[in-house]
Amino acid sequence: MLASIFNDVIGPVMRGPSSSHCAAALRIGRLARDLAGGLPEAVLVEFDRAGSLPTTHTSQGSDMGLFGGLLGWEASDSRLPDAEHALQAAGCQVTFVTVDVGDPHPNTYRLTLSRNGESHTLRAISTGGGMIEVLAIDELLLSIYGDFHETLFWCRSPGDVERLTTTLRDASPEGICEAIEVHTAFPRRIAGPLVQVRSRTPLPASTITALQAAGLTTRARQLAAVLPVLSGAGTAAPFTSAARLLAADGGEGLPLWKHAIAYECQRGGLSEDEVLTRMLEIVRILQASIDEGIAGTRYDDRVLPAQAPAFQAALTAGRLLGDDTLNQIVLATTALMEVKSSMGVIVAAPTAGACAALPAAVIVVARKRGLDDEAMAQALLAAGLIGIFITSAWSFAAEVGGCQAEGVGRGDGCGRPGDPRRRHARAVAGGRLHGAAEHAGPDLRPGRQSGRGAMPRQKRDGCHQRPRLCQHGFGRLC
Repeated sequence: MLASIFNDVIGPVMRGPSSSHCAAALRIGRLARDLAGGLPEAVLVEFDRAGSLPTTHTSQGSDMGLFGGLLGWEASDSRLPDAEHALQAAGCQVTFVTVDVGDPHPNTYRLTLSRNGESHTLRAISTGGGMIEVLAIDELLLSIYGDFHETLFWCRSPGDVERLTTTLRDASPEGICEAIEVHTAFPRRIAGPLVQVRSRTPLPASTITALQAAGLTTRARQLAAVLPVLSGAGTAAPFTSAARLLAADGGEGLPLWKHAIAYECQRGGLSEDEVLTRMLEIVRILQASIDEGIAGTRYDDRVLPAQAPAFQAALTAGRLLGDDTLNQIVLATTALMEVKSSMGVIVAAPTAGACAALPAAVIVVARKRGLDDEAMAQALLAAGLIGIFITSAWSFAAEVGGCQAEGVGRGDGCGRPGDPRRRHARAVAGGRLHGAAEHAGPDLRPGRQSGRGAMPRQKRDGCHQRPRLCQHGFGRLC
């Protein structure tokens, strides 16, 4: 699946301590609910002993997210902190078991869902920043990222599969079936093949009813898309690396945010106005969350009380040393992190753990320059495009690449070229492409892009930093 700024980098809009745990688990839960045909009566959740989830699923919010998804809620729903009680009240019993199955991915969910005498299994992984992939349903290997509406048909025989797929292509409105795949188990563990239909809009109920009436399917389920930007059979992108971006620019030196809009238009089938409007909505959510954090937050289950109000008072009274802009960024960052820790609404950027530094820098610098919400949206789009190059080559999942996987997205704050406060402040200041390129230097080495381990740290002057392998780090993304 091609990366999208709104799917992979700036988003999801959510609540909870971790996008990999809370938002991803919620999306898995919503797909599981649809697979069951509604709220399951019972759910067995199995985690591999060697993975990340047996010891973290409660503290990092995986339970909360999964429960919210089983209830059909959104990742930003205000009821999420009470999802466990709500699920119990709705009559769903959930059991957690640790197993030894050797799952290769540390964030693997194995669910067995029971409802109205039917049982289904689903195996899925959280891949970082709220992104997911369903790997198997009813022990049949397949792939679902949540970027399509998926309709599943269980058939008795290959002959029924052929007639069903022919009928679908003939009877469905033109273009609605983006792709049709047939999955068969070897050795066979279920009654018959499974037909997977991908579409950008839900398959019409009348079509499904007609297929059932004709006896071509024994059971059908519709799994709604869970990502904000959908894909299509012809989904493409104008570029997926910095080298191709520079080639596409052709020396014009257009602002990075304009290239970001062009990317999302082609990637998601959106108009320029739709792309900008979506980012404007995110900007307004972020501003509201910063204001909420500065006003003061409260949550019983956290170590420290709110620090942002006292920081604001000291800043207003002139009791803080240093640069006012940096102090304002620290205040906004603190406010966003305290909203996160109090279960308020945040925007993963690119993860919940890295939700604050980038938005805080963009919003504070824009306000200091007297710029409007649209300028903030443009800066976040520019940041998002850099994130596309990162996530296309690696991962934002700390469980996969260590905490530095998240750090690549947000910079280490040490003033190096990759510091997001510099490269995205450049976008706010109206910098053009090559100027932004000079400031876009996440330290990606060939080993990281080819899937080897997290980058080693080196010690210099008593401060642990990642090696600066390239002064003009944009080249590391080429």
